[in-house]
Amino acid sequence: MNSSGPSQVKLGELLTPATVKLNLAGADRDSVLAELVSLIPEIADQPEAQATLLRALIEREQLHSTGIGDGIALPHARNPLVGLVNRPVIVFGRHPAGIPYGAIDGQPARLFFLLIAPTVTQHLAMLARISRLLRDAKLRQGLLTAQTPEQVVALVRDAEARMLSS
Repeated sequence: MNSSGPSQVKLGELLTPATVKLNLAGADRDSVLAELVSLIPEIADQPEAQATLLRALIEREQLHSTGIGDGIALPHARNPLVGLVNRPVIVFGRHPAGIPYGAIDGQPARLFFLLIAPTVTQHLAMLARISRLLRDAKLRQGLLTAQTPEQVVALVRDAEARMLSS
């Protein structure tokens, strides 16, 4: 099942071991966001681009928390970031203790999926797909216990394949 179009964003292809961090160290929302931003390969050596993205993420959080409950946060900018990245990017981070994130259920966030896309279509497709995937309690539990970045990528790919075949 390989339908490729702008809205057929495959999360498992966008997530790589290099964009996974299993032990986020930040003690608060903004420091965790900065850690996640630092993992984006396309802007790793561009401090101005990182600062622009971090500002956009913090502004988005001030509007309304991207903590969706169940210990999950989906930080993303309010608008597509044209010129910052030329393809969709996903960064996954896991915080050992969790941090207060203003989620609707009040739970601290432990699992973070930072979503960045150059177009609105890709941005919305990524948000919809990751939200749907994360309804799977088995996937959430697997993400909490994965030992390596490769395991995280495999878990997301497997869950996405199951979702596409159902």
